[in-house]
Amino acid sequence: MKKITILITEDHKMMSESLAAIINSDPRFVTIAQCSKGEDAVEKTRALHPDVVIMDINLPGINGIEASALIKQQSPLTKILGMSMHSNPAYARQMMNAGVMGYITKNSPCEELLFGIVEIMDNRKYVCNEVKNILSVGMLEDLNAEKNVTLTNKETEVMHLLKEGLTSKEMALQLNLSSKTVEVHRYNIMKKLKLPNVAAVVNYANHQQMPD
Repeated sequence: MKKITILITEDHKMMSESLAAIINSDPRFVTIAQCSKGEDAVEKTRALHPDVVIMDINLPGINGIEASALIKQQSPLTKILGMSMHSNPAYARQMMNAGVMGYITKNSPCEELLFGIVEIMDNRKYVCNEVKNILSVGMLEDLNAEKNVTLTNKETEVMHLLKEGLTSKEMALQLNLSSKTVEVHRYNIMKKLKLPNVAAVVNYANHQQMPD
């Protein structure tokens, strides 16, 4: 089976050698070159056409983001796996915007590095667990901030019944309201929470500590 060829771009020699050792210990991969500058990565990719470039962000000369964009212009079939000490999702976004298929941090375990290579070779984008966990926490915080709204008692009751799967007619009977009034409450809930439909309301309710 043809091995996946890899170019490592990392300006710390010990880190570069460690990456090469990890990669070459797996029979699926082979390191064909190592370089420490973004410009060199662009030139070596043009000459060697590696399957994958592992690209550090912080490099002397042009940085990894700029180098990645140039590589994608000149060698579009080469996949790039961004690597950095930074777990801030903003760095991952910048790399992805430059055409990078995957992003891992230097805290990621060896297994995740190898898994990320396989994922991007299969044309699947990959972000390491460390960054994904930070993204998840941030999204939840943003969601909670956006959803910091007050529902009326009736709206809260309607949300509880939506969560239980009741129809508007069934809710109307249980709450001693008209079906039209229930529909108004449902509309107001979606409007206040900025949710597009009842399914989204139910999903939101399932992930919240709702008052009884």
